[in-house]
Amino acid sequence: MTTIAVPANADPSFQEMTYRKVAWRLLPFLFLCYVVAYLDRVNVGFAKLQMLSDLKFSETAYGLGAGIFFIGYFLFEVPSNLILHRTGARRWIARIMVTWGLLSAGMMFVQNEFAFYVVRFFLGAAEAGFFPGIILYLTYWFPAQQRGRIVALFMTAIAMSGVIGGPLSGWIMTAFAGVNGWAGWQWLFLIEGLPSIAMGIAVLFYLDDSIQSAKWLSPQEKELLSTNIAADQKTQAHMSVGETLRDPRVLLLSLLYFCFIMGLYGVSFWLPQLIKGLGVKDLMSIGLLTAIPYAVAAVCMVLVGRSSDQRSERRYHLMIPAVLGAIGLGLAGVLGNDPVLGMVALTLGTAGVLSVLPVFWTLPTALLGGAGAAAGIALINSVGNLAGFLSPYMVGAIKDATGNTTLALYVLAGSMVVGALLARRATR
Repeated sequence: MTTIAVPANADPSFQEMTYRKVAWRLLPFLFLCYVVAYLDRVNVGFAKLQMLSDLKFSETAYGLGAGIFFIGYFLFEVPSNLILHRTGARRWIARIMVTWGLLSAGMMFVQNEFAFYVVRFFLGAAEAGFFPGIILYLTYWFPAQQRGRIVALFMTAIAMSGVIGGPLSGWIMTAFAGVNGWAGWQWLFLIEGLPSIAMGIAVLFYLDDSIQSAKWLSPQEKELLSTNIAADQKTQAHMSVGETLRDPRVLLLSLLYFCFIMGLYGVSFWLPQLIKGLGVKDLMSIGLLTAIPYAVAAVCMVLVGRSSDQRSERRYHLMIPAVLGAIGLGLAGVLGNDPVLGMVALTLGTAGVLSVLPVFWTLPTALLGGAGAAAGIALINSVGNLAGFLSPYMVGAIKDATGNTTLALYVLAGSMVVGALLARRATR
């Protein structure tokens, strides 16, 4: 891992072994939590392939329901992260995961548009605080100079949920269709909701709230980690919650994240439909093809995050992937009639969009500390995720109005370009 400032009596090899130990202890478990979280958030994109015809929803109604998740998410994000900061990550993350798992499984009972909107809203409210809570939690263990790669490893869960979730969702909807009189999309929500409940219970037994409470660390390891975190915090701004929420830098980062999330959820909620639009009809084939862009994106996220840490450079590690993501999304609109070139464009777009995310999160975590970090990270994530409401709704409305998603892809590409321009202002 990247070498950081250590106490005078710390052996660099001991430091490296300690951080490797922490990474292996925390990241695989948190990664798995985020995989099931993201599956529950976006599996509605696969369910759409069946439930729209079963329930007679329009594309606009689907887009509104997919996006209304983020209204609940926005309203409860900051309070949730402040509660986590005060009560500790272990109990609060467990509560979040069990609650959203139950609601996600409950999506199987939706039979009309109103119920669809209500359950999606409360699903967003239940999940609020999970992602910014984990980002905040990682700052308790890893100093700023390591977070590009650490956050990248954690956030590859987004990509891996696509690699795993696409084929899995296609298989569930095909294999379970009609079993017990339920449609394939109903089984999809049930089967993919249960792991979140199980992982939430596991959180209570596995996670530690702090370095000092970790029984798997030696006293020497605790001292090293605590000393490095204390040194790192001296460079952060420790503001009150109110000051943080009004800080121009936090507001700029919120706007920047909004632009990037426009691209992310345009891909996340519509990738199965976009691939279907290339002429692929079989659900299993759509699921397998969906895995390709996400697999490439997972590799790119780690490489970009590692490169950003090694060079201690953030600006161009944000701008270049954002522009490449915009090019990919734009070309996907142009090449929509060619399955091979269309898949190449979607893969480039997905890889570019996802690669900016872990580098982005090094910015607020290096800037903020204490309760201000809890509030600021939550505000940035909640404002940014309002794009999760706008993006799928916009795509659905454009598809209803024009009969295709070409114009919507151009809008998403434009958002990534604006994000690249804002990244130049927000970084140095």
